[in-house]
Amino acid sequence: MIESPWLKTMEPFQLFGNIYFVGSAPASTHLIDTGDGLILLDSGYQERLYLVINSIWKCGFSPDDIKYIIHSHGHIDHAAATKALVELTGAKTFIGEADCGIVDGSRPDLTWAREFNTAQPAAFVPDVLLHDGDKITLGNVEIDCVSTPGHTPGTISFFWNVEVDGKIYRAGTMGGAGINTLKAEYIRKLHLENENWRGAFRDSIARCRQEKVDVFIGNHAGQNQTPERYQRLLAGDKYAFLDPAAWGKFLDKCEDNLNKLETEDPL
Repeated sequence: MIESPWLKTMEPFQLFGNIYFVGSAPASTHLIDTGDGLILLDSGYQERLYLVINSIWKCGFSPDDIKYIIHSHGHIDHAAATKALVELTGAKTFIGEADCGIVDGSRPDLTWAREFNTAQPAAFVPDVLLHDGDKITLGNVEIDCVSTPGHTPGTISFFWNVEVDGKIYRAGTMGGAGINTLKAEYIRKLHLENENWRGAFRDSIARCRQEKVDVFIGNHAGQNQTPERYQRLLAGDKYAFLDPAAWGKFLDKCEDNLNKLETEDPL
């Protein structure tokens, strides 16, 4: 559980091309300017929605222009603010089909969000349920959706092109990399012994390795060293987030964490 998430604030900034960071240190929120409206990647905690809204204004945009809210997965730190944001903006919501029950309240047995946080996210009914191979298109942006279960059943990873200085780069984010929901105690408590979430997560890592990623977007700020790279941006390095090697290093760490878990915490 992350205590007082509103305390860990970060300044919003243009991350790379049409991608903006409008989140905080506990859990990232990103904005994509499509030229025909905005896409918000993860809404974040209910308690810091006012910070996200203020950050969007600071980046020169209006929350009214948010057309789509897409979710990496259904945990409270990524989806709890969505209901209020939809009421404010009328945005259409997207989430992996297997995580629908987490956010609409129809699967109280899937206590993924409650387990590591103090409250369930405010329930909302997603407009679009995502599957492997789906595409989300708005304006000049087309996002490829890849099913990467493990952290949650319906985790989705997103990949899309970004043009900077006349060159096309590939941005990407892994939808859920935490192994907290893969711990033996957690799996037994939820009676998920037959679900093979650890195997699913290993397969998801392998699937992500097939994707070329030049600009790694973390759904938690520590995954891609968001604060450190931001300081480089401030120092004049406009390509601080352009790092094709970062994606593979991150996936290596994910696999190392899983290997360690399987050794130290057998089911």
